[in-house]
Amino acid sequence: MSSFSIIIPVKPGGYVAAIQHLNMIVPDDQPYEVLLAEGSAPSRQRNRAAQEAVGDIVYFLDDDSLITPENLSLCSTGMSNPLVAVVGGPSITPENDTWLQRLFGFALSSAFGSGPVLNRYRSHGQTRITTDKELILCNLAVRRSVFIELKGFNESLYPNEENEFLERVISAGHLLLHDPSMRIYRSQRRSLKAFVRQMFAYGRGRGQQTLVTSKYSVTSFIPLFFVIYLAIALVCIKYVLLLAPLVIYLAAALFSSLQALIRSGRLFYLLLIGIYPLMHVVNGLGLLWGLLNGKPEPACDSSILITRIKGFGDESLEKNTERA
Repeated sequence: MSSFSIIIPVKPGGYVAAIQHLNMIVPDDQPYEVLLAEGSAPSRQRNRAAQEAVGDIVYFLDDDSLITPENLSLCSTGMSNPLVAVVGGPSITPENDTWLQRLFGFALSSAFGSGPVLNRYRSHGQTRITTDKELILCNLAVRRSVFIELKGFNESLYPNEENEFLERVISAGHLLLHDPSMRIYRSQRRSLKAFVRQMFAYGRGRGQQTLVTSKYSVTSFIPLFFVIYLAIALVCIKYVLLLAPLVIYLAAALFSSLQALIRSGRLFYLLLIGIYPLMHVVNGLGLLWGLLNGKPEPACDSSILITRIKGFGDESLEKNTERA
C-alpha cells in the first residue's frame, strides 16, 4: 500500500478546512502524514514540505480542498503503473456554494468558458493519460522520488508552477494520469472582484510560464488574441465587417448561457453572457501583463514554517487541529 504525504500550503495563521475534513474521510488503515507549510510563497512552501516528507507520494491540496473518501485509493491504483508519475483529478464546485459561486464554477467547467482546460473543473469521462491541461495543483499527487529528482516546482512561478513542472515530468519520460473520480470539492471565489483577480492571475501565470520555458500553446493565447482583436475593432469601428467575429462570439456566449439555463432551470445562468467576455478579456490582459513584465523572480520572503500536523504513527488529527 502506498504511503502519502499530504502537503497543504497556507498563509500565516490561515484557517485550513482541508485538515478538519481529512480526519473524517481517510480510511483508518491508510498510511499518511499531513504537512502544513505556512508562508507567503506557495511554490517554495510546497517544495520545502516535499523535502521533509517521507511518504511514497506527495499529495498537494489547497487549504480549502475537501477530498472524497476514495481519492487515496484511486491514486494508489493509478500509481500501480510504474510509468505513471502524476495522478490528479478535478476541482468541483460544491452544491452549497452561493448562486454567484456556482455561476463562476459553471463558466470554468464549460467548453466556451475554459476551452481545453475545462476538465480541471468537472468530472467527465474515464481515467486517461493526459497533459497539464487537465490537471490542477489543488488536487495533484506526485511520486516523491520524481518530484525530488526534477527539483520540484520553479519557485519563480505562481501560479502555473505545476504546469511548468508537469511539462518537465513528461520530458523526463513519465506519464500523467487524470482520474475524473479522484475529485475534490472547492468553493469558487465569493465576489466578482475576487473572480476577476483570479482570471488575471491565471493569465499572468501563463505569460510568465511562457517566458520561463520559451514554449507556448496557441489555445492558451486565444484570450490575448481576443483582447488584441477588440482593441483593433474599437479603433476601426467604422468597418462593419470587422465586427462580424464579435457578433459570432456573443452569439456563442448567449447559446452557452441558454444551455446552462435549460439544463439547470436557474435564471441566473443567463448572466454568463457577461461572465464569459469578462473572464476572457481579463485573462488576456493578465497574459499580456505577464509577458511584458519579463521573467519572474523567486519570491523574496523565505520565512516558511513546516509543521507535521499528523505523522504516520498518529491515530488521529483531532489533537493537532486547533491551530488549523
